[in-house]
Amino acid sequence: MKKLILTAAVVISLAGCANETKKEKTVAAFDEIFSQVKDEYAPDRRLKTFEAKLEVSENADTIVLRGSTTEPGAKDALVAKLAEAGIEALDSMITLPAASLGDKVFGITNQSAVNFRYAPSYSSESATQTVMGAPLQILEKRGGWTRAITPEGYIAWVSSGSVATMNEADFNAWRDAEKVIITTYYTLFRAGASENSAVVADGIMGNIVKVVAQAGTYVKVMLPDGREAFVQKQHTAPFAQWLAARNATQENIIATARQFVGFPYMWGGTSIKAMDCSGFTKTVYFLNGVILERDASQQALTGEDVDISKNFDNLVAGDLLFFGSKASEGKKERITHVGIYIGGGEFIHSATSVRINSLIPEAANYYDGSNRLVRANRMLTKIDADPGIVSIVKHPWYVAQ
Repeated sequence: MKKLILTAAVVISLAGCANETKKEKTVAAFDEIFSQVKDEYAPDRRLKTFEAKLEVSENADTIVLRGSTTEPGAKDALVAKLAEAGIEALDSMITLPAASLGDKVFGITNQSAVNFRYAPSYSSESATQTVMGAPLQILEKRGGWTRAITPEGYIAWVSSGSVATMNEADFNAWRDAEKVIITTYYTLFRAGASENSAVVADGIMGNIVKVVAQAGTYVKVMLPDGREAFVQKQHTAPFAQWLAARNATQENIIATARQFVGFPYMWGGTSIKAMDCSGFTKTVYFLNGVILERDASQQALTGEDVDISKNFDNLVAGDLLFFGSKASEGKKERITHVGIYIGGGEFIHSATSVRINSLIPEAANYYDGSNRLVRANRMLTKIDADPGIVSIVKHPWYVAQ
């Protein structure tokens, strides 16, 4: 019945308003249908792509549907509903990954840290980051930009020069190769095994590169785009050994988090160069072998709820604290900030910089946003039991399953 009412309403809208041109009525009807299909199939642009527009001639005798989507069902629903409304459009909408990519639908981040944006433009809002060695699924390319999916499922655009694209065979070969991970804050990849050699690229904690050979106190490596370089061995750890040694305990989470006190805040940042609040929690957990969702609002939907309705006695170190506004009549819960509880009423978070604050009003480091505390979630008890909290060893892009 709901479907019949919608279709009837759209048909009536096409027939009414005599002062509107047929083109205007067609576009208005399309906008209404598109909005409803998007809400049903792809309401969150961070996780699903659904973009469409109509190209309509002046007298509406030629109508072309263009766009792209990761959701074939959404495209089918849109075309069907347009037909029901009397809009017969030539379907030129593509399903992602785009056929024009051929078999190169995988990629590896090839710079120390790269920015992703919501649109293919440097003026677009920052969405997230990935670091060197991070695997990606490639969706499409457009004008020097690449739309890709990050390991946690986030979809955004990155400069094409920042990603080495490859086919599945080459991707699997990279994944399965001997690699090292950078374990110091910063390092330099050099053209030779000497501090006097030219710099090839910079590296940061969490970067992953392929091993070519051992070279004394250096390791000869290959960056994802094929460049060869040398990095100091003391700045690295064999990736397989590092991964096997990950143990996401309360103590290890807090020890990792404390390493970054004073590091700068940056909207969209998820690397040690600069981190936003959820980028900080994500980085801390990643360095302990766990992949979290990207945004605070997404992280808040994962893990085990911790009751903080009366006091903070139920909290343990490593729990995530979420701030924002609570749900009320006619208003949904809104999460805008996240931090990591470290005990004693204190938590560590990225806000202006990474810092430690207290939830206790009498404390000298009291956080003035404490009254916006909405919820607390425990991640450590739900690793690999919650689809939004996945150990690196269980992620098929990092380790063959």
